[in-house]
Amino acid sequence: MTDALKRLSDEGVAIWLDDLSRKRITSGNLAELIDQQHVVGVTTNPSIFQKAISEGHGYDQQVSDLAFRKVTVEEAIRMITTADVRDAADIMRPLFDSTNGQDGRVSIEVDPRLAHNTKATVAEAKQLAWLVDRPNTLIKIPATLAGLPAITEVIGLGISVNVTLIFSLERYRAVMDAYLAGLEKAKERGLDLSKIHSVASFFVSRVDTEIDKRIDALGTDEAKALRGKAGLANARLAYQAYEEVFSSDRWQALEKAGANKQRPLWASTGVKDPAYKKTLYVDELVAPNTVNTMPEATLFATEESGDIRGNTIAGTYEQSRTELDALTKIGISYDEVVELLEKEGVEKFEASWNDLLESTKAELERLAPSEG
Repeated sequence: MTDALKRLSDEGVAIWLDDLSRKRITSGNLAELIDQQHVVGVTTNPSIFQKAISEGHGYDQQVSDLAFRKVTVEEAIRMITTADVRDAADIMRPLFDSTNGQDGRVSIEVDPRLAHNTKATVAEAKQLAWLVDRPNTLIKIPATLAGLPAITEVIGLGISVNVTLIFSLERYRAVMDAYLAGLEKAKERGLDLSKIHSVASFFVSRVDTEIDKRIDALGTDEAKALRGKAGLANARLAYQAYEEVFSSDRWQALEKAGANKQRPLWASTGVKDPAYKKTLYVDELVAPNTVNTMPEATLFATEESGDIRGNTIAGTYEQSRTELDALTKIGISYDEVVELLEKEGVEKFEASWNDLLESTKAELERLAPSEG
C-alpha cells in the first residue's frame, strides 16, 4: 500500500484508472492496481479502446469469431468493448458491494457521433446498459446541449451516468440540473433512487493547454504570470458550484428520498506541459466526495511523488475567481475557450471512434476465414 495514494483515498478522493484493455484484465494487472494502488474505478473512451485493439493479439479469438459470423464493424466494436467493460465490472464488483454502489464502477461511452442527437444518445445508453448488464456500469454521455436532456431521461430510467466533456462552469451547473431533473423523474416512476449514481467529468489539463497557448502568444509578463492557473481555478470553482447545488432545498428533498450526490470527477489529469509537476492536477484538487481519473503514468507519478496535504480546494474560491477574471483583463475570453474545447472534445472522440472503426475493420479482415 502506497502512502501518497492511501492519503489521497483517505481525503475522500476516489482513484479511478483512465484506461482499460483485455490484457489488463486477463493478466491480473487490473486486480493488482485495485490491491496495491487503491484504484476503485475505471473510465474508458474511444481512444482507449482504439489503442487496446490495435496493439497486440489479445482480441484475436473474439475478432476471429466475429469475422466468421460476418458481423458489421459497428456490431464488432459493441461486442468487443462491452466484453471488456463487463469483465472489468466483475473484477470491480467487490468494491461496488463494499462501497454501497459508489465505487467499483466501470464507464463506457455512447458513440460520440451521436453527441448532438438526444434521442439517439438515449437509445444508445439503454442499449449499452442492456449489453453490459452489470449494476456497476456507468454510461458516459457528453455534456453537449443535446446531451443534457439525454442525461435527464437516462437517469430517469434508473441508469447510472458518467457525464463527460464538461469544460465550463455554466455547463456544469446545467449538468447538475439535468441530474436532479432525472432523479425527480425516477422518483415519479417509483424507482429506488439509492441505486442511481452519477459523476460529472470536469476536464482540467485541456483548459490550461488552450489558455497557456494564448498566454504565450501575448508574451507579456502580466500574461505569463497566469500560466498554469486556469485549469485549477476552473475546477475549484466547479467544486464551489457542487457544494451550492448539493446543499439546496431541491437536493435535500431528493436526498431524503434516498438519492446520491453526483460527484465531481477530475478528468484530463495527465499533465501536458513538461514545465508542470506531473501530479499537479492531483495534488491541487483534493476535496471530499470527488473522483480523480488518472492515466497510468499519473497514477504512478502520484504514488512516487504526490504531495497530498489535505484539502487543497477549501478556501481557494476567491483567488480562483480572481485568476479567471484576470484572463478577461488581458483579452482572453473564457467563454470562447470553453466553447472551443467542447467542440474539439467531441471532434477528437469522433476521430478516435473513426480510428477504432478502421482498426477493427482491419482486424476483422486479417482474421476473416479464407473462402472455400
